[in-house]
Amino acid sequence: MEFSLETSQNILDSYIIPYGINLVFALLIFFIGKWIAKLLTRVTSKLLKKAKLDDILVDFVSGIIQSLLTLFVIIAALGQLGVDTTSLVALVGAAGLAIGLSLQSSLQNFASGVMLIVFRPFTAGDFVEVAGIAGVVEKITIFTTQLRTGDNKQVIVPNGKIYGDVITNYSAKNTRRIDMVFGIGYDDDIKKAKQIMQKLLESDERILKDPEPLVAVSELADSSVNFVVRPWVNSSDYWSVYFDTHENIKLAFDEAGISIPYPQMDVHLDKQ
Repeated sequence: MEFSLETSQNILDSYIIPYGINLVFALLIFFIGKWIAKLLTRVTSKLLKKAKLDDILVDFVSGIIQSLLTLFVIIAALGQLGVDTTSLVALVGAAGLAIGLSLQSSLQNFASGVMLIVFRPFTAGDFVEVAGIAGVVEKITIFTTQLRTGDNKQVIVPNGKIYGDVITNYSAKNTRRIDMVFGIGYDDDIKKAKQIMQKLLESDERILKDPEPLVAVSELADSSVNFVVRPWVNSSDYWSVYFDTHENIKLAFDEAGISIPYPQMDVHLDKQ
């Protein structure tokens, strides 16, 4: 009986009490650590929002930080219980490496998405040309960008393709220059044609006075004398002015008897 009580006391002193104490400390580490992780995540989120970063990026970064801190707390709690965390850390690292390799393209899209959101080469509503596609930006997410083309198609482009290529943002500036070329025949009056085009540009209220529109002879081509016509307009007026100018110059040339040359082919038949 004495041996049994002594053995029980030894078990209690050697195993149960130390393990119980470790368990209590492990639970304290877990719950307090989890609370601290949430607090740090909340503080980080507020700092990122104060830096005026996109909400998508703020939520994503906050989620990653909370997950990493929670993982660290769990490992610390297990270590307090006497679990060998060295192999666990190695296992987590190996799993992370394997996941990273398998999701290489996704990670590239994610990194590119972060860069697009942070540096903002374009925003929702801009008309851009990216990865060979032109359209209005509807949505920018961490992995993809959604565009709406001129014929109302929805196109989803991976961010890796966008950030790794040339980005043309047609909405970045308030004004744009329209570059047009008009040709007249060699027998037509150059000064008269230039006068007509200048007058048309001056009469269009959408065309800016500063910078001044340019009308100049640019080339003596094979079958025409070519003019460059370069007015400046507000970006929102670009296409309407572009189409109207082409139509108005054609009508004005027809009325003034100025020809616009077009490719012709003369066929000569030999009579046998």
